[in-house]
Amino acid sequence: QVQLVESGGGSVQAGGSLRLSCAVSGDTSILNCMGWFRQSPGKEREGIAAVHSDGRTSHADSVRGRFTVSQDIAKNTLYLQMNSLKPEDTAMYYCAAADSCASPLLFRQLVPKYWGQGTQVTVSS
Repeated sequence: QVQLVESGGGSVQAGGSLRLSCAVSGDTSILNCMGWFRQSPGKEREGIAAVHSDGRTSHADSVRGRFTVSQDIAKNTLYLQMNSLKPEDTAMYYCAAADSCASPLLFRQLVPKYWGQGTQVTVSS
């Protein structure tokens, strides 16, 4: 089994930055893709960033150039650096992982097997 625990969410003004972290525990050796999804009320869940175990990354158009996904394998931690935040970035952010993933782009489009509990990000104008 795999456990994911997010942290780092909070409230920030537009233009500000936050860094989300996702601590991964359990049988981490089986994972080959990890990433971040978000969902706000009334909107569909969006896969915004992902990283493959081979280092390839994928970012959604809505966040490309502002958000960056990265991982520290030694610390079993996934990160999402969020800069130039906008009010429309307000959402619940979820860390997710998969043990079978062809590419980080596909990971963002599918429903991963493992999920964290989510952390709220609120951006005020």
